[in-house]
Amino acid sequence: MATSIRLRRLGAIAAVAGGAYTIVRQPSFSSNDRGDKSNALDTFRRKIADPFSVVPPRNTQEAALIGSSLVNPLDILVVGGGATGCGVALDAATRGLRVGLVEREDFASGTSSRSTKLIHGGVRYLEKAVFNLDYGQLKLVFHALEERKQVIDNAPHLCHALPCMTPCFDWFDAIYYWAGLKMYDLVAGRHLLHLSRYYSAQESVELFPTLARNGKDKTLKGTVVYYDGQMNDSRLNVALACSAALAGAAVLNHAEVVSLIKDEGDGRIIGARIRNNLSGKEFDAYAKVVVNAAGPFCDSVRMLADKDAKPMICPSSGVHIVLPDYYSPEGMGLIVPKTKDGRVVFMLPWLGRTVAGTTDSNTSITMLPEPHENEIEFILDAISDYLNIKVRRTDVLSAWSGIRPLAIDPKANSTASISRDHVVTEDHPGLVTITGGKWTTYRSMAEDAVDAAIKSGKLNPANKCLTYNLQLVGADGWDPASFTVLAQQYVRMKRSHAGKVVPGAMDTAAAKHLSHAYGALAERVAAIAQNENLGKRLAHGYPFLEAEVAYCAREEYCESTVDFVARRCRLAFLDTDAAQRALPRIIEILAAEHKWDKSRQKQELHKGKEFLETFKSSKNAQFHDGKH
Repeated sequence: MATSIRLRRLGAIAAVAGGAYTIVRQPSFSSNDRGDKSNALDTFRRKIADPFSVVPPRNTQEAALIGSSLVNPLDILVVGGGATGCGVALDAATRGLRVGLVEREDFASGTSSRSTKLIHGGVRYLEKAVFNLDYGQLKLVFHALEERKQVIDNAPHLCHALPCMTPCFDWFDAIYYWAGLKMYDLVAGRHLLHLSRYYSAQESVELFPTLARNGKDKTLKGTVVYYDGQMNDSRLNVALACSAALAGAAVLNHAEVVSLIKDEGDGRIIGARIRNNLSGKEFDAYAKVVVNAAGPFCDSVRMLADKDAKPMICPSSGVHIVLPDYYSPEGMGLIVPKTKDGRVVFMLPWLGRTVAGTTDSNTSITMLPEPHENEIEFILDAISDYLNIKVRRTDVLSAWSGIRPLAIDPKANSTASISRDHVVTEDHPGLVTITGGKWTTYRSMAEDAVDAAIKSGKLNPANKCLTYNLQLVGADGWDPASFTVLAQQYVRMKRSHAGKVVPGAMDTAAAKHLSHAYGALAERVAAIAQNENLGKRLAHGYPFLEAEVAYCAREEYCESTVDFVARRCRLAFLDTDAAQRALPRIIEILAAEHKWDKSRQKQELHKGKEFLETFKSSKNAQFHDGKH
C-alpha cells in the first residue's frame, strides 16, 4: 500500500514537471516594469552606489519626522524596521514618495535577524502543491524562486548560492528526491542558480565527510544535491535601511509608536505619536497612510486603531543552534527531509560555523523569545541520525528562537500547514497592514504594501516600483575577489595590552569578512582599522574588528551594544560566550563614538548580558540531562 502511494506521488511529480515549463515562462508581475531604464532608476542607483555618500545622521532623520504636520504630512509612515518594513521604505522612497520609518528596537531586531539564513523557493511547498493539486501553492514557489535570484543579484556580497545535500537511504528515496528536485530546477527556469544532481555514496562522503554511511538500520545509497540561496540576514536588513535612507526615507530605530492619531471627523489614521526610546522624548508624525509592518507585533499596532481588532497572527517558534565548523564542510549544507514532527531539518555552513534547525511550534509573542531545551535536543537528535560523529550538547555555541508571523488560515490545524504567503489588508482607514510571507519575498511584499498604500491615500508616485533591479548599498562594483584589495593595501594597526601601537596583517580571513559584510564600502572600515588604531580582533577566532564598531556607529545607525553584537556583526548568534567577553571593548568604542557617560556604559553592559542570556549556548543551558 505504502509503495503504491509513493509511486502515485512520483507520477504526480512527473505530471506537474511536464507542464511546468509553460507555466514558468509566464511573467509573474505585469504591473512592474522590470526592464525600466528610466532616469529615476539611474538616479537612485547613483545615490545608493555613490562611494562618497553617507547616510543622514540620526538627528536629521528625527527632525524630518517631527517636521511633518497636518498640512504637510508624509506620504507614508512605516511602522516596523524588519525586512518588510525597510523594504517598504526603500520601495516608496524610490517611487518619489515622502517616507518615514520608525522601529521600536533596532533594524532586524525581531524575526528578520533570527531566520534560517536561507533564501529559498520552498521545495516543501512544491511537494504540497503537487500532492494536494494546489495551484496556489505552486504559484508561491514560482514567485519565490524568481525573488530568490533577485535578492542574490541585488546584494551579492551578503547573499550567495549554497548547495544542499539530501541523503537517500533507499533507492526509491533517491529516485523520488531526484525527480522532485529536477522539477524544482525546471520551475525555476531562467532564475535557476545551478542544476541539481545525484552523487553516489562514495562521492557524497567525499563531499560531506561527517555524513553517516549507515542510518536508521539502512545503508546510504547516495545523495541528491540542489541549490538554494543563503544570506547574512540582519546585515541585509541593515543594508535595506541604509539604502532607504540614501534614497530619501527618514528611518529611525529605537523609536516606538505609542498611539495612532485619528482624524476627528472620519476617524481615519493620519499619523502616530512616537517616543524616542534613547532620549525619552515624544513627538507626533503625520502621514497620509500608515503602513503596519511590525511582524509578530502587527496585531498590537492594529489594536491601537481598533482595540477589538481580530488577530491576524499565528506565531510560530523557529529555533536554531550553532555548532563548530567541523560539523559541516565549507560550502555544502545537509537537508534532512523527514523528522518526527514532519519538519525539514537542515545543517548549513554559515559565517565559519554550522547552523542547524529548525523547529515549528506554537508560541506566545515576546520581545526576546528563548529556545526551550527540548527544542535544542530535538535538533541535535534529528541531525545525529545522519552524522558519523558524536553530536554533543556541549558543542552548542549559540541557540536562539525567532517568531514567525504566520498569517492565520482558519482551516489550518497546525502552523506547519499555514500558507507562508503574505496578506495585505486595510481593516481601518489609513492603516495598511502587511504580514505573513518570508524573507525571500520581502521585496514583492513591500511592493504590494506600497501599491495598497498608494490606493488608500490616493498618493501620486513619480514612477513605478524600481526595486526589482536596484542593488543595495555596498553591492555596486563588488565581486568575490574584492577582498584581495583589502589584503594587499591595508594593515590592521592595533594597541597591544601594554598600550603600544603595532601593525598586523590584513589577513585573508579579516579581508574576506569585511568584503562580504560591507561590500564595496569595506575599504572605509579597513581605513579606520589602519588610521585609527582599531585593527584588533574583538574575539579570538573570529574576524570581527574593532574598526567595525566605530564604522557602524557612524554609518549604520548602531545605537547600542546589542545593536552591534547581534545585528551589525553576528557574534551573539555565532558564539554567545565570545560575544559576552567582547562586550566591554565594544562598549568602550561605542562610548567614545556616542559620548556615553559611565552610567550609560554600565547600563549597556547590563543590557548586553541580559540579551545574551536568552541565547542558550552550552555554558548557558537551562539543564543538561547527559543525553548528548
